[in-house]
Amino acid sequence: MSRIAKKPIMIPAKTEASFSGGIFTVKGPLGTLTKIMKPHIRFTIEKGAITLEPTNQSLQAKALWGTYAAHLRNMLAGVNKAFERKLIIEGIGYKADIKGKDIVLALGFSHTITVPIPSDLAVKSEKNTVTISGMDRERVGQFAAQVRSLKKPEPYLGKGVHYSDEVVRRKQGKKAA
Repeated sequence: MSRIAKKPIMIPAKTEASFSGGIFTVKGPLGTLTKIMKPHIRFTIEKGAITLEPTNQSLQAKALWGTYAAHLRNMLAGVNKAFERKLIIEGIGYKADIKGKDIVLALGFSHTITVPIPSDLAVKSEKNTVTISGMDRERVGQFAAQVRSLKKPEPYLGKGVHYSDEVVRRKQGKKAA
């Protein structure tokens, strides 16, 4: 049983939430987010709050109860204030440039890597920092993980792409005799 989903989720001001036909829609100042929900959970929208209840006591319904509560909180937060993820690029000659709808990365390979930026995300590049922002938390995190996976930080010199809040565990190199 989910303790997080037992509490009602408050709908912020200037935000509308609706559920019909298995699709949950949230509209806010930044835009609209929709998510398809399975019928294992019953949604009730009353007096500026959303309550969730499982329709049965199956294992899947119990698992989805807390998951959907977290999704709804993220959707309500995202349409009011964009989520942001920062990536730091470390290494000599490593850099990121925004060219049109693409991010061009030089990560120590013999060639540059071009990654198309999704239309619902905003990407900024300043010196060695890439900032990814958008209203859908899943899309922001997925794109940041995709860019990071191109050159993960290595443990000896720390070169590569890592999150701004990530601590790269450093290993001791060879010792001189």
